[in-house]
Amino acid sequence: MATHPAARALNDDCAVVDLGGETLILTHDMMAEGTHFRTDADLADVAWKLVAVNLSDLAAKGAEPVGVLLGYSLGEDDDRFLAGLHEVLAAYDVPLLGGDTIRSQGSRTMGLTAIGRATHTPVPDRRGAQTGDGIYVTGMLGRAMLGYEGDPDHVDAYNRPTPLISEGRALAPLVSAMMDVSDGLLIDAFRMARASSQSFELDQAEIPVADPIRRDECMRWGDDYQLLLTIPDDLTPAVPATRIGTVRDRSEAVLLLNGCKIIDPAGLGYQH
Repeated sequence: MATHPAARALNDDCAVVDLGGETLILTHDMMAEGTHFRTDADLADVAWKLVAVNLSDLAAKGAEPVGVLLGYSLGEDDDRFLAGLHEVLAAYDVPLLGGDTIRSQGSRTMGLTAIGRATHTPVPDRRGAQTGDGIYVTGMLGRAMLGYEGDPDHVDAYNRPTPLISEGRALAPLVSAMMDVSDGLLIDAFRMARASSQSFELDQAEIPVADPIRRDECMRWGDDYQLLLTIPDDLTPAVPATRIGTVRDRSEAVLLLNGCKIIDPAGLGYQH
């Protein structure tokens, strides 16, 4: 039913709405107990992550956050959720504009809508990658996986990810396509390639990972919230980023990994 042009044919993480002289960026993500956070998780961390993952979507559009609307299921440890919510909103100077609370039985589900303002037009899109572009990723992949497993050096990467808002704004005027890595590098690269009707050729050895021995897992695990971008070959990213491949003409392949063609996304990362 999302046929309005602002929905970008549901091939992107945000809706992009032109309104007067401004362009608004709208996104909504949900988190469910037992799927996106453990039943024994500190709800302060859950609140942080709920806000951060939505701000990460805004970051991939080069947007400046305007505010958030919260949908929250009341239950135990609400004070911890409020503490984390205060922390994350203060850290990124984002106001809570409203929302709704309910009481429900069983596992808890919560959602957040983030509203942003475009700082550059055209707003970055998953669909813009062009043949010959360089493919880059910020940061290091696999830190959230190690944090989930209890590695003390990476636990915050899983519990309290950092939305790359300033990096997204710096990149927005340069990129041909951009998205955040939420479900795993390989599947998100596949999605961007498919949305752009191109093939993405990745060099596995160049992909920055937190644990080289588990390189394959690091490329498929989600929750890193780094930025995946394509940029014309004669340009360089405005922020630290690693070139991991090149955009090629679309043939039957969508993803090429060390020369191997991947046309089926099954097993590449998290799928809803």
